[in-house]
Amino acid sequence: MRIIVTGGAGFIGSAVVRKIIENSNDDVLVIDCLTYAGNIESLDSISDNPRFMIEKVNICDRESIDRIFSEFAPDAIMHLAAESHVDRSIDSPGSFIETNVIGTYTLLEAARKYWSKLQGMQKDKFRFHHISTDEVYGDLHGTDDFFTETTPYSPSSPYSSSKAASDHLVRAWLRTYGLPTIVTNCSNNYGPYHFPEKLIPLIILNALAGKSLPVYGDGNQIRDWLYVEDHARALYKVVTEGKVGETYNIGGHNERKNIEVVQTICELLDELAPQKPENISHYKDLITFVTDRPGHDMRYAIDSSKIERELGWKPQETFESGIRKTVKWYLENKKWWQRVNDGSYAGERLGLD
Repeated sequence: MRIIVTGGAGFIGSAVVRKIIENSNDDVLVIDCLTYAGNIESLDSISDNPRFMIEKVNICDRESIDRIFSEFAPDAIMHLAAESHVDRSIDSPGSFIETNVIGTYTLLEAARKYWSKLQGMQKDKFRFHHISTDEVYGDLHGTDDFFTETTPYSPSSPYSSSKAASDHLVRAWLRTYGLPTIVTNCSNNYGPYHFPEKLIPLIILNALAGKSLPVYGDGNQIRDWLYVEDHARALYKVVTEGKVGETYNIGGHNERKNIEVVQTICELLDELAPQKPENISHYKDLITFVTDRPGHDMRYAIDSSKIERELGWKPQETFESGIRKTVKWYLENKKWWQRVNDGSYAGERLGLD
């Protein structure tokens, strides 16, 4: 196959690209605007592979997107490019509307134009795979319910609202124009190459630096945690075997309270990085409770039985195995996250600037 991956230099996108290049014979073209969250160094391991290509392009740039479709002639597009940090969406919602809504619309129209000119088997096998989030479903009250593919949308933040809007656009382009689309909604991802403003890498790196470990509210918010490489496997399953028009929820079966996640990281660091900053006896001494985020959802949890039943995918990592791998990766890859923290990663981008 020939696959376009938007946002392929981001956290989940780069995991998908590495997985495809390392485990198939497919050609991959990454489209990435290379904003703060796009890091070309996350693709270093496959950067010399002749089946990997990258273009620095904004997904809202219709002329460039049309050119890429024409020149690359993809069999599928995996659309991961998005503004994704809830706190940033609260402070600056405009960029989320631009990228997540207008960008998705632009890609849909470019894909529709390209797909409408295809013939025969090439037209039949084309797929537009839209990667979304469980946050579009809103808040789960209680501890027994799970998000399913038919759960009504009830987004709480500017981020989740913009993703909900993009999901609706994708389904409308299927219903109205026949564009062969598939949607996936995933739970919270974690793992290697995660941008340090997100909870798990933030806690790891703050702890190593002896800084406070901020926990919103009382820390009892519950999330289902999905190891990013498990997610990458699921996404490739969907784009190659999924049924047009379907939605697949992808979860890790690993519900944890935020405070439990932070405490687990502290315990692992006590074991794996015993040389602590001078001001503490245990990393958990750095935990600090801070004012809760506005509109903070209390619980997300996904029922992923559909993708398990229909496509044969299951997560390979438990939270215990995945979080240990993640902490060890950050301890062993200081150069990567130090360059992110000091901003130097943004300068050297294979001459793409």
